[in-house]
Amino acid sequence: MGWPYLLTPLIPVAVVLELAHAPATVVFAASALGIIPTAALMGRATEELAARSGPGIGGLLNVTFGNAPELIIALFALAQGLQEVVKASIVGSIVGNMLLVLGAAMLAGGIGREKQRFSRTSASIQTTMLMLAGAALIMPAIFELVEGKGLPDPGAEAIHYGGTVEQLSLAVAIVLIATYVAGLFFSLKTHRDLFNPEYEEEDTWGWSTRTSVIALAIAGVLVGVMSEVLVGSITEASESVGLSEFFIGVIVVAIVGNAAEHWVAVLVAMKDKMDLAVNIAIGSSAQIALFVAPVLVIASFFIGPYPLALVFNGFELGAILLAILVGNHVTADGESTWFEGAQLLAVYFVFGLAFYFA
Repeated sequence: MGWPYLLTPLIPVAVVLELAHAPATVVFAASALGIIPTAALMGRATEELAARSGPGIGGLLNVTFGNAPELIIALFALAQGLQEVVKASIVGSIVGNMLLVLGAAMLAGGIGREKQRFSRTSASIQTTMLMLAGAALIMPAIFELVEGKGLPDPGAEAIHYGGTVEQLSLAVAIVLIATYVAGLFFSLKTHRDLFNPEYEEEDTWGWSTRTSVIALAIAGVLVGVMSEVLVGSITEASESVGLSEFFIGVIVVAIVGNAAEHWVAVLVAMKDKMDLAVNIAIGSSAQIALFVAPVLVIASFFIGPYPLALVFNGFELGAILLAILVGNHVTADGESTWFEGAQLLAVYFVFGLAFYFA
């Protein structure tokens, strides 16, 4: 689990490159890699606090800080007016967790084993919650397709849709957050045993509460600094390397923000802890859809040039729906094999190719 910290020197390197006005591509690469150890530190500090505070508060800490790096990156992008990048990163996180993370975990954990088992009930609850969230997320796009200007082009940088669909997006965001709160009560209180396998609190490093809080504060500051550098270089870097901002948001930013969490899911799957791996992958997707996306919509009414409308382009809508359906089907039987993992990865790579050529 210590490999992300090998990238720590890239944090000051990214800051120096930014101050020295180095080429945007170099700054983007350094800051993207520099986010990985800061996200890993935030995740570790959260786990240490969770181990000392009991399953209830610990679970709340995990869901609160689990996707903090992605949220911070997206907030800086909103402030820069990169609305389409923000929406692409939301979709990329949902799809990446459902296909890339779950697929890599099943592949790595299944090698040398006939099959691995996990709680079908827990997986079903989370995939159902994610399907309902996905249905809510695509409704503003359907509204805009029927009543407004139509869906955005994948190459669009920023589109102001107007008041009606923005108000609809805000209403959807409020409903999603209310559902998220109900889900917290369900998973942390009334049905806590379904979401807290006995081995979930193993492998702590023995940090004190004070050390964990200090580490969490430091990680938060560093994630903020790296996010500002990263977002500031996205536009110029995308032009330099010939990649669209859409591709960078949906693939690169999404993977970078989740890299440390991705590795944890693969690691625990290799230890035959598939319940935890599945919870990390599907739970993170659900958290993005139910919490991060609505928070960004609400925040956009206070930061950035105009509110964020949940109007995704055709590629994003297709990716959300297909990823959720595929993930739901693969986890329905409560068993996994390495070949199922390979198939999930293949679907993700097909999506990546489509995003690249879009």
